[in-house]
Amino acid sequence: MTIYLLGAFLLSLICGFVFTPIILDFCKRKKLYDIPNERKVHKNAVPRLGGISFFPSMLTAFIVVLTFLPLQEQHTLPVNIWSAVFLIGLMIIYVTGIIDDLLGLNATTKFTIQIAAACLPPFAGLHINNLYGLFGIEAIPAYVGIPLTIFIIVFIVNAINLIDGIDGLAAGLSLIALGGFLAYFIHYGVFTNTYSILAAGLIGALIAFCYFNLFGSTERNTKIFMGDSGSLSLGFTLGFLAIKCASDNTAIWPTRPEAIIVPLTLLFVPTADVVRVTLYRMRHHKPLFIADKNHIHHKLMQAGLTQHQTLAVITVLALCYIAINSLLYPILPQTAIVIIDILLFCSVNVCINIKKKQ
Repeated sequence: MTIYLLGAFLLSLICGFVFTPIILDFCKRKKLYDIPNERKVHKNAVPRLGGISFFPSMLTAFIVVLTFLPLQEQHTLPVNIWSAVFLIGLMIIYVTGIIDDLLGLNATTKFTIQIAAACLPPFAGLHINNLYGLFGIEAIPAYVGIPLTIFIIVFIVNAINLIDGIDGLAAGLSLIALGGFLAYFIHYGVFTNTYSILAAGLIGALIAFCYFNLFGSTERNTKIFMGDSGSLSLGFTLGFLAIKCASDNTAIWPTRPEAIIVPLTLLFVPTADVVRVTLYRMRHHKPLFIADKNHIHHKLMQAGLTQHQTLAVITVLALCYIAINSLLYPILPQTAIVIIDILLFCSVNVCINIKKKQ
């Protein structure tokens, strides 16, 4: 199986390096740039359609690799209804992101489309049905699990979109999460013919994007942002994988007590930051959907860090959560681990606030 995962990664990586220069030239011809303003941290106009390469690169790798996979015993390709639902939902989100990047969409329209796409997995039978003892809750009925699933997917979509404020941040955190999900699926030996290949392909596309995003130059027309087409697609993919990981389906894999803490850990930093910002806006009676500069990356830069230093700090923080939770899981209940995670995040933000005032 390793050769197929490596093949998906390399194919998508190559596609990313092929597609991105084409997108850059298109943006230059059509003058499609992300223009600097008082909220944004970049100083020059930068093409914003880098995320357009994600879905085609991943899908190309997926189709090519799947074509060469050996047939299962039933002589059917290993693609089920959930795989199809994921790809349909991702296509809806992807097209929405492109339209938003090109023409602009209001928040209500985007939320409506996101909710519609998030409804697809539950209506195909995939939803959260067990919290594995988190806060004392075990199995949950469908009438609770289905709306919870829709909320979580939409929440993660917007968390990745909102954390995309500096070079490499949304991509870096997504790479960490995708790598974690990929390792988890491989560990259990399930879904390797579909979700692992998709994750490996998206990792390849993201690495190609990071090369242009982090090391490109506006003067040479080699720098690009992912835009909403990229961040929304990443968010939907991660949201779907989180639900897939947390879903309790003994017909596919055993009941796993760590199934809820894994996605929580992998996506803790971007999701916790959205919760913190939302609570801050509510406390100060500010509109919830009006963009500001109160996200963790903004605060770190206000404290004196550069973009790349900020990226490094937040990336290390995300990796620390994985290390800490891995160490704590064998000795503490999951509820205690989540509480410790929250307290740690609050402490980090307090330290940043103190540094800002110095």
